[in-house]
Amino acid sequence: MDNYEILEDAVNPAEVPQRILYTGAKMPGVGIGTFGSDRFGADDIANAVEDAVKYGYRLIDCASCYGNEDKIGIALENAMKFGIKREDLFITSKLWNDMHGKGDVLLSCAKTLKDLRLDYLDLYFVHWPFPNYHPPGCDVDTRNPNSRPYIHEEFMECWRQMERLVDMGLVKHIGVSNVTIPKLQLILRDCRIKPAVNEMELHPCFQQPELYDFCKENGIEIIGFCPIGSPTRPDRDTTPDDIADIDLPEIQAIAKAHGVHPAIVCLKWAVQRGHTPIPFSIHRDQYISNLRCSFEDPLTEEELELLRGVDKNCRLIKGQVFLWEGAGDWEDLWDLGGEIPGWDGYTQK
Repeated sequence: MDNYEILEDAVNPAEVPQRILYTGAKMPGVGIGTFGSDRFGADDIANAVEDAVKYGYRLIDCASCYGNEDKIGIALENAMKFGIKREDLFITSKLWNDMHGKGDVLLSCAKTLKDLRLDYLDLYFVHWPFPNYHPPGCDVDTRNPNSRPYIHEEFMECWRQMERLVDMGLVKHIGVSNVTIPKLQLILRDCRIKPAVNEMELHPCFQQPELYDFCKENGIEIIGFCPIGSPTRPDRDTTPDDIADIDLPEIQAIAKAHGVHPAIVCLKWAVQRGHTPIPFSIHRDQYISNLRCSFEDPLTEEELELLRGVDKNCRLIKGQVFLWEGAGDWEDLWDLGGEIPGWDGYTQK
C-alpha cells in the first residue's frame, strides 16, 4: 500500500473507485466531509480526518466557512508524517461568499493553504454563486440587507480570479457548487478554465437528474453532499416537509437484504450511479464502513432501478439565508423555471 504501517481494518485506497477529471487527474469515488461544526467540535472532526486518512481515505472535503481548517491542517500533517504522500491525497476547499471581491480570492486561498498546511489544493470551489454572506450559526430567518440575486458579471470576475489560482499553481482544479443549469451554461460560455467538478446535493430522495446529466455531458465530474440525507445538518436547514432517506421502505428493504445500515445503501447508490459522495462522521466504525461499501457487495441492477424511482425532489439545503430583498421564497435561489431571476441572457436587467 506504500511505505507506512498498515492499520488493522485499513482499506487499500486502490480498491476505492476513481473518477477521472477532464484533465486526466483521478479523484477518489468516496471522500469524507468535514462540515459538522453545528454539532461537533473542530478537534473531534480533525481527529476523525487524521484517523480516516490512516485507514484509507484519500479525498478530504473542506471549506473555510466550516471554521476547522486550521485543526484539519494539523491532522493532515500528522497523516503525512505517518507516511502518506501528499500526491496520493485529494484535498478540496471552498471560497466563502464574503471573499468574492477583487483580490479576496487569492487572500482566501492563501489562508486556506496556510491553515491546511499545504502548498496546493487539488480542487477549489466557489462555495455559492452569490456574494451573499451570513454569519456562522445564524438562524433560518437571518437576512443580510446587502444580499442580491445572481449577477453573472460579478461571478465571472470571481471566476477569473479562480482561474489565476490555477495559473499560479496554487490549485490544480477549480469547481462550482450550488449552481443550476442556467448558471452553468453561462459559466461554460464565458470561462477560460471550465469547472472540473460540481458539488451538489445528492441523495436518493433528491437525485437532480437534469443537472446531473448536464454535468456529465459537459465533462464535469460530480461530488454529492448530504449523501444519506444529512441527519446532522443544522436545525435551520430542517423543515416539516423533509423526507429522511434512511426511513424509506425501499431503502430499508435493500439494507435488510444486504445486512447493512440504510445509510450504506445510499452510499452504494451514489458510487454506482457514478458520482463521489462525501459522508461526514466522527465515528470510526461508520467512516470505515462508508469507505468499504464503495467496492464491497454492490447493489444489483434491480435494486438500482428501484432506487431510481424513490426520488421525491426533496431538497434539504434550501439556502434561505442567502435570499435578497424582493425575493420570494428559497426556490428563487434555484432557477426552478429554467431562468435566472433578472437575467435576459446577456446582461442583468
